[in-house]
Amino acid sequence: MSLTLHDVQRIAHLARIRVSEAEAEQTRNQLNGIFDLIAEMQAVDTAGVAPMAHARDVFQRLRADEVTETDRRAAYQAVAPQTEAGLYLVPQVIE
Repeated sequence: MSLTLHDVQRIAHLARIRVSEAEAEQTRNQLNGIFDLIAEMQAVDTAGVAPMAHARDVFQRLRADEVTETDRRAAYQAVAPQTEAGLYLVPQVIE
């Protein structure tokens, strides 16, 4: 796929971007270069190649799932204006 100068100017118009003739020509060349690279990459045979999440075999180090804080629920609810059955009661805002 290659773009013409008219295609670039139409895209610029749709994007509400003002481009000069020289800028449109330069943009056309750059976009056509990108399309050529994409076509070259699509031509590579990737059958049998497993998908990878990263170029290197890296793994995320996970910490142990351990409780490190003490339970302070009773202390927090003791200073709350109203609680019931372990829940905070708040005034109704929407009727």
